[in-house]
Amino acid sequence: MDEKKEIIKRIESIAGKYSAYEVFSDWIRCCALAISNNTTPMQLQGKIWEDREKAYMDTISRYTTQEAGLFPEMLALLAMALEKNMEDVLGDIYMSSGMGNKAAGQFFTPYHLSELCAELTALEPDESGIYRVSEPSCGGGGMIIAMAKALKNRGVNYQRKMQVVAQDLDWKGVYMCYLQLSLLGIPAICAQGDALTEPYKKGYPPDRVLYTPAKVGVII
Repeated sequence: MDEKKEIIKRIESIAGKYSAYEVFSDWIRCCALAISNNTTPMQLQGKIWEDREKAYMDTISRYTTQEAGLFPEMLALLAMALEKNMEDVLGDIYMSSGMGNKAAGQFFTPYHLSELCAELTALEPDESGIYRVSEPSCGGGGMIIAMAKALKNRGVNYQRKMQVVAQDLDWKGVYMCYLQLSLLGIPAICAQGDALTEPYKKGYPPDRVLYTPAKVGVII
């Protein structure tokens, strides 16, 4: 089964009153918010958690029960695709289905180029044995996934030895990256913002930051 084609087929089956681009954007937003809120420790649940819960409900309410039921199906297909082959599945779906925004200059790096860059990069761990990766324009997380795959090919357990900070100006990119890194078990901080004018650092606005389950010590 081609999971990517199955995801596109479901997106197109929902599209009608909304464009495929809107359905895709709503799907990844709902999945990212659901994972984030369901892996946030009870003691940390506050206004941000409540705001994200409202954002989820406001988004999913745009769809019928049958349409909304396809969202978890597509998430399962995404997990299967990533399990089958570590690659930028969402970036490929986004570009191959014609949803790329040419007007905004929004293009996702073809994954084979990300893999080449990762293989040519001399990744070295810090003194504690951790491979730290910073991606200031993460998009769907393709470069990070390629780095993780390169480490895996070198016999390194990327789920334990990798720490990532990923940032993007577009929330869609943040959600895509967060979703894929979460499903791959990569410890990561995914932040929304301009990495040139406000790079992620301690004290960054918490409402613009998502922590993958692996980052907060949760297995999904």
